Amino acid sequence: MLARDFTFDNVALVARAVAGYLEDHRLAGRGVVVGYDNRFLSEHLADTVAGVFARRGIPVYLTAGATPTPVTAFAIKEHRAGGAVMLTASHNPPEYNGFKFIPEYAGPALPHITREIEDKIHRLQDAGERDEPGGLPAGSVRRIDPRAAYIQHIKGLVDFEAIRKARLKVIVDPMYGAGIGYLEDILAGEGVEVETIHNRRDPLFGGSLPEPTGKSLGELRSLVLERGAHLGLALDGDADRFGIIDRDGTYIAPNLFLPLLYYHLLKTRGERGPVVRTVATTHLLDRLARAHEQEAYETPVGFKYIGQYLREENCLLGGEESGGLSIRGHIPEKDGILAGLLAAEMVAAHGRSLGDLAAEVWSSYGRLLSERLDVHTPAENKKRILELLEDFHPREIGGLKVERRIAVDGTKLVLENGSWVLIRASGTEPLFRVYVEAGTEGELRRLQQEVRAMLGLQEGC
Repeated sequence: MLARDFTFDNVALVARAVAGYLEDHRLAGRGVVVGYDNRFLSEHLADTVAGVFARRGIPVYLTAGATPTPVTAFAIKEHRAGGAVMLTASHNPPEYNGFKFIPEYAGPALPHITREIEDKIHRLQDAGERDEPGGLPAGSVRRIDPRAAYIQHIKGLVDFEAIRKARLKVIVDPMYGAGIGYLEDILAGEGVEVETIHNRRDPLFGGSLPEPTGKSLGELRSLVLERGAHLGLALDGDADRFGIIDRDGTYIAPNLFLPLLYYHLLKTRGERGPVVRTVATTHLLDRLARAHEQEAYETPVGFKYIGQYLREENCLLGGEESGGLSIRGHIPEKDGILAGLLAAEMVAAHGRSLGDLAAEVWSSYGRLLSERLDVHTPAENKKRILELLEDFHPREIGGLKVERRIAVDGTKLVLENGSWVLIRASGTEPLFRVYVEAGTEGELRRLQQEVRAMLGLQEGC
């Protein structure tokens, strides 16, 4: 939390650890990009980070204003930098801020990298050394605006010709975040009729969370219906996650949009390539992959693992149920701006709503419904449930035989008809997340109830 944990001194400490990492891996000479979002004090915290690097002789590319996380990551490639620091707490409450290190490959840091930086932080703390503030060496910090290069790159990934021909009407909600001026300007430049809301800096995010979920996009939904728009497109606080409202006001959850996008890439664009998803993301992606003789990879929760497969397995699409995606040819970092533009391409290319496209996909590959429940439990009960999960492998759930148990991240049970349940514990709260995917709503509810009963995982138990 700002002022209590997230202080200028602590940010400087982490920056020193990152500087040590860059030096150890001979990346310091390439410089580091520093970006920040629209949160309270973000620009001043970014100056602090830049100062730490500059005093170590590390060249700094400091963004000229609030910049989305995917654009900051792209700037690594543009400037051939050794990495980037992004000051953001993404979709979290306004009283928080965060420090994100993005390595030279322009995607989220893998665990071995974060562990190395954490070890350096501990050693610096044990030594009791502090950064000595001072003036910046002449020419050590270069102000950059990666926006134009990023947009030029994006234009090679999206079919803007189809968008221009479709004469779309779109409502954009950047949720007061760092994504202001991206989706709306790009689309307007391609002939789209655009209306934008919440497109000014507000560190309090209008009194809500900058998280583009079905619950938080009520105003966007109302405007889509009122204006007769084809789409409503939203971004989270640092524009790495997306939210989509269809023309009839329906919220298109990531677990639905990802298969629609993969279908579009395979069928409409004629592209081929594997898909990668997290353990909590829809298996409809797997069905599409199998039907087109492609591989489907499953990873632990976290886009860092998705990014690794995008880089190493040449995946066509990578995504997660929490609203992150990227595609082949782009950086291995989740990008809500790209997601929104691809949604516009899909509506334009098919001449139909996303809901109509979903009906087409379901008719060929079957329908799957997904839902996540967050179930709170007393702290003393959490240990008991965790112990129970270690050997939790029932023969059946809801009258369906359990065919596979997967322990990639949490406990996942895949049933004979393709439905599945996943139970994951929060690392910081007395909370369990129960994910279920099934072919009908009745089956989904039945599986939710039965797995909670089997574990004694009832609200407030």
